[in-house]
Amino acid sequence: MTQVFEAMTRGVRTIGPSDTLIEAAKAMTDLDVGALPVCDGERLLGMVTDRDIVIRGVAQGCANDQACVSDVMTEDVLWCYEDQDVESVLDKMRGQQVRRVPVVDQDKRLVGMLSLGDVAVKAQDADMNDTLEGISEPAEPMRSAPGATPSGSAPH
Repeated sequence: MTQVFEAMTRGVRTIGPSDTLIEAAKAMTDLDVGALPVCDGERLLGMVTDRDIVIRGVAQGCANDQACVSDVMTEDVLWCYEDQDVESVLDKMRGQQVRRVPVVDQDKRLVGMLSLGDVAVKAQDADMNDTLEGISEPAEPMRSAPGATPSGSAPH
C-alpha cells in the first residue's frame, strides 16, 4: 500500500493570510494552479482557490487590490498526514469531493500537497475510477436561464 509521502508533491508554494487577492491570483497564474495553501510560516491555516477569489471576492464586490486572502479562504480544509496510506486519503477526498489535499507532518507543518494527478501517476495501487467518479459527481445546480421561472412555468 502506497503512503502519502511516496505520491505527494513537495516544495509547495504557499500564500499568507494577509496577502491580497491579486497576489494570490498572480501566484496561481505563475504556477498554473487553481489552489494555494494558506500558511502562517509553516502552519497550515486553510486553502484559497481561484473559485474562492471569484465567488467570495469578485462577485461580492471586494476590492481585489485591498481584500486579503483571509477574507475569502476556506479555513476548515481536509488535510492528511504524510505517513497515511493513500487509499484512506482517497476515501476522504471522495467523501468531500476534493481534488487535492494539503499534507502535514506530525507537528502539523505543511510538507506538500496530494492531488489526484499525483495519485494517478505515482500510486499505481489506487482505484482512480471510483475516486474520480465520487469526486466528480454533480451537485445538481440550478441551471435555469436568466429570467426563467422555476419549474418551467411561463412568466405572467
